[in-house]
Order: sequence, then structure tokens, then C-alpha cells
Amino acid sequence: MRWAVERWLSRASTPAFATYAIGAAFTAYFAMYAVRKPFAAATFADVAVWGVQLKIALVLGQVLGYALSKFLGIKFLSEIPPHRRPLALIALLAVAELALLAFAVLPPGGQVIAMFCNGLPLGAIWGLVFGFLEGRRTTEILGAGLSISYILASGAVKSIGRWLLDLGVGEAWMPVMTGGLFVPPFLVAVWMLARLPRPSPADESARTLRAPMYGAERKAFIRRFFVGIALLTLAHVALTAYRDFRDNFAAELWHALGYGDAPSMFTYSEIPVAVAVVMGLAAIYRIRDNRRAFFWVHALMGGGAVLIAAATLLFDLGLVSGPVWMVAMGVGLYLGYVPFGTVLFDRLIAATGAVGTAVFMIYVTDSFGYLGSIGVLLFKNFAHAELSWLEFFRRFSYACGLGCAAAFAGSAWYFSRRGATAPPDSEPR
Repeated sequence: MRWAVERWLSRASTPAFATYAIGAAFTAYFAMYAVRKPFAAATFADVAVWGVQLKIALVLGQVLGYALSKFLGIKFLSEIPPHRRPLALIALLAVAELALLAFAVLPPGGQVIAMFCNGLPLGAIWGLVFGFLEGRRTTEILGAGLSISYILASGAVKSIGRWLLDLGVGEAWMPVMTGGLFVPPFLVAVWMLARLPRPSPADESARTLRAPMYGAERKAFIRRFFVGIALLTLAHVALTAYRDFRDNFAAELWHALGYGDAPSMFTYSEIPVAVAVVMGLAAIYRIRDNRRAFFWVHALMGGGAVLIAAATLLFDLGLVSGPVWMVAMGVGLYLGYVPFGTVLFDRLIAATGAVGTAVFMIYVTDSFGYLGSIGVLLFKNFAHAELSWLEFFRRFSYACGLGCAAAFAGSAWYFSRRGATAPPDSEPR
């Protein structure tokens, strides 16, 4: 079976190869979200630990683990050889699911520690999965398929979690039960990813060779593009914090908008978001020139940032409803956020001819991004505890949208001044 699949993939047409790769990557990351996010469907109301609301403490615990994982991943994922990725994926998910089992039986203080242990392994899974997809002429398409997994999964696993709560499952046991439902498909998806062939010579010609990056290579890359990377990292910090807040407190936001008794809204509101992101990345895929595509990615991300601020203004003026606003927020957010984990650095490496891996830069920006998420949660809890979740989110929307638009404009100007030239391009696979 294994050899038959690998032989078929080596001869498959581009649509068939992309369908297989997207199916495997989508399933793996969707299943990971079932281990990471279902707890957010619960409110853990009227419980505090260490002077902090339990829900905020749980989110902080998980995000701290996730952020630490991103920092560790800068080295680990830049250097891991491809043949070790499948075993690493299975081991990391197993640790995260065991942490949820501990969460089910521990008191509130122990639950926060369990959520830290849950987030710590999960932060590396994106890099391991994307490592199978980067450096190909179809990376935009494959990355789009992978990205819609967490857009859709974020809502879907919370809908499943809310459904289990409605069946009478306790808030403590709901996360581990939701995660357990997705362990079998995760294992199948990892097996499928392990069968993918390495990028072909034609892929390497179009997008440059992707190889492990060790300390010297990583430092040289940062020095070469420091200002642009700093601006992009600032934007990613804001978008990550914004995304995490919208994701972790979706239940509270929908309740404030009058849809607290409709768990399906978690899922339905993300479907148009996923469609918009796929269309945006598909448009980038059609651009063969890597340098030009890199700047079009900036335009896509900047447009998303402007949409966040503009849609919030329309909501404040009473021109759009709550659900329309939430969908628009999702579209703007993910148009700005998704390219960081897919095409932005893939095209930068291809445009500059640098030999390395996009996963390295993805994890540099991600690591600081989740520190920003922690900062926003602490700021809300200690500096603006009197604000409702909805009011805080509105104000955050303006700051994030306008700030990120400025950062993307600055980054585009910086890289345009660098005058990087692209290596010869070839037809998309």
C-alpha cells in the first residue's frame, strides 16, 4: 500500500497531487485544532484562580505554552530532517491529548498548568505540516488548503464542544472528549503526509532549494532583511493577538451580539471567511514572478487590515449587523494573517534566491506574535477589566486594522528599496 501510494504520487497530475496533499494537510491540522480549541466553547463562569478569571487564566496558560513552543521551534523546525516529521507529529499530539486528560481531573490551578502542557507541543505542528508543502510551485494552493483548516476548525470544534456540553458533558471533560474524536483521522493524515515526495527539480528551480537552516544561516537571513522583518513581525504580533482574542472569546462575543444560543454560528460564520482567503491565495498562485507576487501578498494583507477598521466603523454607525461584522472581521483578519504562515516567506525566499526554509521565518514571527497575545490578555484583565468583551474587541479592531495597514505599507516600501531580483521562473506545476 505504502509503495503504491508513493508511486502514484510521483506520477500524479498537478490537480491530483494537490488534492491529495491538501486533503492530508487539512485533516492533520483540523484534527490538531480539536485538541487545542474546544475548551474555548465553555465559559468557566464565576471561577477565578490566582486573582484572574479562570477562562483568561486557561487561555494564558495555553498561549504561554504555545508561545514557548514557537521560540523552540525556530531551531527545532529549521533543523529537523524531513523523515522525522511524521513521528514528531504523532508524539506531539499524544502529549497534548494527555494534557487534556489531566485537565479533566485537576482543580482550577492544576487545569491552568495542564493547558500550558497542552499548548507546548501543539505550537510545533503547523511547522511540521507546512514543511511537507513548502518550496513547490503549487505552495500557494497547498497553503490555502492548509490554512482553511484552522479557519473552519476554529468554529467547528467549538460547535462540537458546545454540542457535548448541551448533552450534559461537564466543562472539564468536554475538551479531552472532543480531541479524542479526532485522533484516528489525525493518524491517517500523518501517514498520508509521509508519502509525499520531496519537491522536484522543477520546483527547486522555480522556488529555490529548501534545506535545513542552522545558526549561521538564520543569523545571516535576519541581518539581510532586518528592517522589513521587524515591520512584518510587528504586524504579525497585532494580528496574532487579535485572532487569538476573537477565537478564544468567540462565545462571549456572540453572546453579546445576541447569538449565544446558536452554537452553529461558530461554524457558519467562518465559511465565507475560508472562501475569501482561498480566492486571495489562489490569485497569488497565478503570478509566476516571485518578486511581483511578494508585493501582491503585501497588498492582500494590507487590504485585510483596512477591512478590519472599515467594517468596525460601519458596525458602529449601525450600517451592518453583528453577524455581518463578525464575518467581515474574519475576512480582514485572515487575509492579513494567513499569508504569514503560507506564501509570504515562501515567495521572499524564492525572490531573493536564499537557500533555507520558510518555516524558520514563520516561527520567528509566530513566536513574538503569541507573546503579543499574552500581553493583550493581561492588558484586558488588569487595565480594562471594566470593559465588556465586545467593547474591548471593538477598540482593538481599530488599533489592529490601522496599525497593521501602516506596517504592511512600510514593509513593502523597504523591500522595494532592497531591489531583490527573482531567479528564473517556470510554469506552475
